[in-house]
Amino acid sequence: MNRPFPSRLAAFDRHAGWLAAACCVLAALGFGAALPEFSHALHPLGLLGAAGVPGAAPFNVLGFVVPGLLAAWVFVRVRGRLPVGAERWAGIGCWMLALSALAFAAQGVWRLDPSDLDGPISQRHATMWLLWWLAFAAGALMLGLGLLRDRAWRNGAIAFVVAGAIAVLLNVFPVIAGPIAQRVVLLAWLACVVVASRCGGIIRIA
Repeated sequence: MNRPFPSRLAAFDRHAGWLAAACCVLAALGFGAALPEFSHALHPLGLLGAAGVPGAAPFNVLGFVVPGLLAAWVFVRVRGRLPVGAERWAGIGCWMLALSALAFAAQGVWRLDPSDLDGPISQRHATMWLLWWLAFAAGALMLGLGLLRDRAWRNGAIAFVVAGAIAVLLNVFPVIAGPIAQRVVLLAWLACVVVASRCGGIIRIA
């Protein structure tokens, strides 16, 4: 018989991805709307959490830190329920995705400094952004390719591969404006978080 705590934990696993995505998207839309001069088509998302911007601290928590930590939880947990026949690099992909999630959360810790974009604080933020999408692209492709042979995971595997390919293409080949590309890659990453939290079944703990 399953105990109540594991049952609640399994329910949290199922919904953690949606919580991360909703928190990030609502924070971006809400704080962006509250700042008249801000444009999602023209400005990086990190500007909402930059030093001196009204509401920067709560945005950093809700837009970066909370979604990042929830996503890290999702990818660590999904590592524990990979199918027995999964390729070895699927597990490595999970750890890469967890690293990308922590880097995403770190963007809210090391925020931009608009008065010194080349300074060490702003550069830390930029480094975390770079680590986020690089680890995301590599991890999603590795996880997806490692699961393609498993029928139960195939739809999720395809989603991971597509999301990873989007991250690579939009960052290596800038066919659309940077801020728009950033939003598309962010949505692809959030989609991976949601898919990872829902596919493959939920861990059973007796």
